[in-house]
Amino acid sequence: MDAEWTASPDASVSGDCCAEREFTDLARESSSLAFRVAWSVVRDRADAEEIAQEALLRAYRHFPELRKRERFRAWMVRVTWRLALDRIRAKRRRVRRELDIGQQAIAAAGSAKSREFHFALAEEIERLPRKLRKVMILAAVQGYDVREVARLLDVPEGTVKSRLFLARKRLIERLEWVAEDTERR
Repeated sequence: MDAEWTASPDASVSGDCCAEREFTDLARESSSLAFRVAWSVVRDRADAEEIAQEALLRAYRHFPELRKRERFRAWMVRVTWRLALDRIRAKRRRVRRELDIGQQAIAAAGSAKSREFHFALAEEIERLPRKLRKVMILAAVQGYDVREVARLLDVPEGTVKSRLFLARKRLIERLEWVAEDTERR
């Protein structure tokens, strides 16, 4: 936490009318700045909007703790910048994991023709249990990150991670069998 903030777990802007008004004014002035900072890092409108909203939410939660309110904009820039960098790092980790899984699946497919492999992959995804299939489609096919999938399915992030692991593991096992069967033909 930055030096201009003090710790107070029960802090809330809504308890003080003047603080609420002051926060509203500062947030209105800084909201487009937060979006621009996020955009400059992530280069994706939806992500930038989410990051800016999260930064404003953090500012709202911690506003009563702010000792130097004239530094609000600078604090917003730092928070937004850090959140944007975290988003990029999380996406890179997800892409890396998916590439690793993809490479394992390709290795499992061996000499199988690409079209046959994709057909088999789609078929195997459909054979997954419903809970695993939902997570796999949202994360691997549609590109949502773990947090977004958890929010969409209303389950904890840990549950999403374990379901993704199990789904990928089953797909790899089943696709190895498809690859072996294809090589025999």
